[in-house]
Amino acid sequence: MLSIELDKETEAYLVEILGREKTTSDELIKRLVKDRWLSLQPRQTIVERLGGHPEHLLEDAPPDLSDRANRKKAIETYLQKRHPEYHPQ
Repeated sequence: MLSIELDKETEAYLVEILGREKTTSDELIKRLVKDRWLSLQPRQTIVERLGGHPEHLLEDAPPDLSDRANRKKAIETYLQKRHPEYHPQ
């Protein structure tokens, strides 16, 4: 259990917040503590937010796929297989 003494000004703020948000002081404190705790955690990378690296993304890829020309050709081949109506310009 938590017991704190608030000065008059802070107590007035608390009463106003509780009235506007229609919540209890317990719920408000829990939410504030969690928000603060989350703000102290290291930020996730975009890959972590999306669930991690795909497992089988490049397992069959040729080793020289990092070259732009090879990537472009691989994408073109993929699109032609997937969409026969596709004709690059």
